[in-house]
Amino acid sequence: MLTPFELMIAKRYLWPGKGEAFIALVAGISVGVVMLSVALLVVVMSVMNGFRSEMIDRFAGVNGHAVVQAFGGRLDNWEGVLEEVRSTDGVVKASPLIEQPLLASFNGRVNQIFVRGHTAEDINELESNVMLGTMVSLEPGEQRVAIGTRLAANLGVRVGDTITIINPQGRSTPFGTSIRQVPYEVGAIFEIGLYDFDETFVIMPMEDAQTLLLMEGQIGLIEVTVTDPDNAVEILEPLQASLTGRAQVVDWKTINSTIFEALEVDRTVSFFVLSFMVLVASFNILSSLVMLVRAKTRDIAIMRTMGATRRSLLKIFVTTGTSIGTIGTIAGLILGFVILYFRNAIAEFVAFVSGQQIWDPKVRFLTELPSRVDPWEILGIVALSMILSFLATLYPALKAANTDPVQVLRYE
Repeated sequence: MLTPFELMIAKRYLWPGKGEAFIALVAGISVGVVMLSVALLVVVMSVMNGFRSEMIDRFAGVNGHAVVQAFGGRLDNWEGVLEEVRSTDGVVKASPLIEQPLLASFNGRVNQIFVRGHTAEDINELESNVMLGTMVSLEPGEQRVAIGTRLAANLGVRVGDTITIINPQGRSTPFGTSIRQVPYEVGAIFEIGLYDFDETFVIMPMEDAQTLLLMEGQIGLIEVTVTDPDNAVEILEPLQASLTGRAQVVDWKTINSTIFEALEVDRTVSFFVLSFMVLVASFNILSSLVMLVRAKTRDIAIMRTMGATRRSLLKIFVTTGTSIGTIGTIAGLILGFVILYFRNAIAEFVAFVSGQQIWDPKVRFLTELPSRVDPWEILGIVALSMILSFLATLYPALKAANTDPVQVLRYE
């Protein structure tokens, strides 16, 4: 604890007088560098966390946390497998699914698509993603589908228009295999928020997908949602053992391994690089304190002769330097949260000024810049800043504490 005397001197040194403008400038620069370092760490790590969280949520909303995939694309005795999946501990939901890459055409335009056959329950859950139309219109046998917003834009399709879905794997005839071209009315246009999905997905009832793909009551996948996405492999390990030879269980990390591995590398490298900014800020604190000690050498000598102990001087300068780090850290947290709040507006402004799209959904998959603040990570950033600030004060504080008043005042 600081005594009133130590606290008074620390406050005095924290705000240098009029004749010490240069020292005040260096201290102000130290606060600014700490603030920017902490703010950048908060923003970058929160955006990385938000990107990962949004990707998991969006992928889970489309493919679940894992899929049970049949060898050969068709799952035999899928009703029994579905019940086995649902009875596995840790499984929240399991639904049959058909997914097949095909082609769609409209008014001479052709686009690659992924046809997805869903149960009525899963289709209704996507109602919140609908931009135009309604998922209720997708009834089995009604020849209606829902398509993504990007696909609708590419084909020039609106709700009520009829697209043609082309299945190269048709029925065999005496004249060869006939390509199936089936017309479907667009009953809804949805937006999931993942660029590739909004550009290629066509959703229809399970029965219609089976008819289109000539699957006759079969399915290709079972999508699985578990209690803990990060431990999906461990949760589904017993299921994988029981399905050996019949199907394989693939979790979301494996399905999207390239994306998430790259994201983890970016996240680690970003934290490592930006941490050096905090280190640079701590050197600024050190330099400002060294200058302050040199400027206050005579004052330090006088305080020593008046009875101030080395311990008191050590505490005074450690408090001064740590206060600079604390002010910078708090200001950095505030600035970081402000930037996160206005992140999309800032990105749009930078794109407008520079003429470059800095958040291209074709590259980033998500249509908006995401953010997710991790309290433990924020505590880690604060701890890193405070520890480095404290370490930076030790050398100048020790230098001040070891000042010899006899040598300093000899010629005064």
